[in-house]
Amino acid sequence: MKTKINFAISILLVWALPSFATTFYIDAQNGNDSNSGHYPNSAWSSLRKVNRVSFQPGDRILFRAGDLWDGQLEPKGSGTKESPIQINKYGEGENPVINGRGEKLHTLLLHNVEYWEVRNLKITNTGKERVARRRGVVVSAEDFGDCHHIVLDSLEIHHVNGSLVKSNGGGSAILWQNSGDSVKTRFIDLQITNCHLHHCGRNGINSRGYTNRKDWHPSLEVVIRNNLLEQIPGDGIVPIGTDGALIEYNVMRDCPDILSHKEAAAGIWPWSADNTIIQFNEVSDHRAKWDGQGFDSDWNCQNTIIQYNYSHDNYGGFLLVCNNGSNVHTDRNIGTTNTIVRYNVSINDGIRPYETTQRSWFAPTMHISGPVENTQIYNNVFIIPEKPLKENDRTIVEMDNWGGPWPENTSLSNNIFYVNEKADFSFEKDKNTSFTNNCFYGEFENLPEDPAAIFDDPKFIDVTARGAGFEVLKNFMLTKSSPLEGKGISIKNNGGKDLFGNTLDGKITIGIHEFE
Repeated sequence: MKTKINFAISILLVWALPSFATTFYIDAQNGNDSNSGHYPNSAWSSLRKVNRVSFQPGDRILFRAGDLWDGQLEPKGSGTKESPIQINKYGEGENPVINGRGEKLHTLLLHNVEYWEVRNLKITNTGKERVARRRGVVVSAEDFGDCHHIVLDSLEIHHVNGSLVKSNGGGSAILWQNSGDSVKTRFIDLQITNCHLHHCGRNGINSRGYTNRKDWHPSLEVVIRNNLLEQIPGDGIVPIGTDGALIEYNVMRDCPDILSHKEAAAGIWPWSADNTIIQFNEVSDHRAKWDGQGFDSDWNCQNTIIQYNYSHDNYGGFLLVCNNGSNVHTDRNIGTTNTIVRYNVSINDGIRPYETTQRSWFAPTMHISGPVENTQIYNNVFIIPEKPLKENDRTIVEMDNWGGPWPENTSLSNNIFYVNEKADFSFEKDKNTSFTNNCFYGEFENLPEDPAAIFDDPKFIDVTARGAGFEVLKNFMLTKSSPLEGKGISIKNNGGKDLFGNTLDGKITIGIHEFE
């Protein structure tokens, strides 16, 4: 009897033990797919071998540093919260390279898997010609339910020649998309961090999800942080169908002027997304011929916060806030409301340089369009440049009516408008637009009514400072002789800190920082 009991206990213990995670090594030069793959000296060699395996929680797939593979990486299996599956490199040298060669619309595909972390790869996808929907990395989930913990970290994704035409599907370095007819599907804890994206068409990081408010099922805990985007002509970072996305410490710069006159694009902006926070990002050199702003709060978005950012030298301006009036207050579109824009710096934005004999090229510093409601723009600094051509648009704030209706309840407070040549404001049928406690320095036309306006020199540390990086922004602190100290209006729920981390208590100063 005792022997039978011990045998039963031993069986139960075996069942209770966790499965052992395995490390798999892939060596393009010295490996062989008939090997076990468990050690560097018995590594596999091909992507095909990796794609045939369904990996288990805790497994690691390691590619040898300095090696190159042609083809696609399409791994299978899912990890767990405690034991995610990891892709990484081993050995010394450059990150391993996977060249998609344009053979498929992706080079790396994570489809209907969860708890994956992918790090330290170089990824390309260049075909003979541009193709619609070509990407470097695609993360997709369909009829899957909640898809947890996907991490893309320290990837270099470059030379992806997707289409430059948005209506055709475009192309991008990274696309995430979630959908489902039988099972509502979304991402929870999607992280895109520390990646270098360059020479990709059309876009950097974009997405697809549930956008119809009647069928609303947003992805949660989306974080896009500390990425560098260069030589990308279209949209930089666009979360779609999310709630609470955090987009911070990213840089987008050096965007080539290769889009057609029909193409609209901008730097960082949510679309049909709620409670998005966009902070500590730098966007410059956006050269799209339509829009072309650094930042945007777009269609069907609630409670977007754009704060502590640096925008400069963008052809289309600093900011777009918009919504389409033709379908607002429907199942599709409940409106763009409660956008907050605070403690940002805009320098030399709105410099679209094209000549025309017919009209000026549209490039206001801020464009507020359609039935957007309750937009607050406060404690920002706008350095308006001398425009390069006589025909250039010299408007600071342009209000108009995308789809018919006009903006309502827009407030601009505690901002500094510093102009180097005559600039103007454009209003028409917008409702309840108010200016309060702003500083206007320079020459203006159609100046808005602001009972507490200040027209004196704000006395920056160095108003001529220019260049990349947040260090430049220290020059737009105020000196002690500034007439703006303590002259701002107090605003509820103001975030609690200025651009430089100083606490906002007591009297509020006009501009981006409080005196300590």
